This record gives sequence, structure tokens and C-alpha cells, in this order.
Amino acid sequence: MSTQKIKFKIVTPERSVFEQEIDQATLPVSDGEVTILPNHRSYIAALKAGEIVLKDGGEEISLVTSGGFIEFNDNALVVLADTAEHAEEIDMQRAEEARKRAEELKKQKVTMDEMEYAKVAAAIEKHAARIRVARKRRAKHGIKID
Repeated sequence: MSTQKIKFKIVTPERSVFEQEIDQATLPVSDGEVTILPNHRSYIAALKAGEIVLKDGGEEISLVTSGGFIEFNDNALVVLADTAEHAEEIDMQRAEEARKRAEELKKQKVTMDEMEYAKVAAAIEKHAARIRVARKRRAKHGIKID
């Protein structure tokens, strides 16, 4: 088994969310999903809303993001995310309420220009990803979801 690691760092405009050496990372990118292992070829991609799964030894770390960009080069993976948080930090009730508010806004706006529509659609996608990842993680760890 390889002893090489990936230097992983994820940052948002507000903060550095997570930084650690890892064995592999699986990320949601614009054309699907990519898993990065040590010595992967250089890679740049647009990140979409969804779950980032990091593995380090037997530990699995789950983060949720709403989009951004990734760059991998020389065993260093940098994620510049619009938003990102650990799955355990997600407040399910607040995420569901935010998703519902975005859905209602989408229904109420009869005339919405492309920019407004894109913002509302991005908000819906972000909160849906947060809910999906939180439910998955809680189910995996046997935590009951109301």
C-alpha cells in the first residue's frame, strides 16, 4: 500500500474549512464525480453542489459544498468553494426551511430574469445537497432523523 498522501485544503470566502493530509478524495464535479488518489495527473474542474468524501486510513470525512473549483497538482488538492461545511454541522431543520423558502420564491416570481432564476436555482440545489448529505451521514451513523 502506498504511503503517499494528498495535501488537502478546502476554503470558502469566509474561512478555511478543513486542511489535512488524506489518502483520497471523491468530489462532485460538473461532469460527474472524480476520485483523486496520490500521483493523479494534474486536474482542474468546476465543483458542483454535493458531497465531498475524504478518506484517511479507516476514517471517512464528509463535507458538503455548494460549488466552486478544484485544482490538483503535485499531490496537493485545493478546493475553492462557494460554501462548505462538515456534514455533522448541518442543522436539518434550518436546511429544510431554507430549501422550502427558495422553492416558494421560485413559485411566487412570475417574471424572473435569468440572473434571478439562476440564484434561486443555485439556492435550491445548495440546500437540497445539504439535506441529502446530512441524511446520508446520519443514517450511516444510526442517528434518527425526524
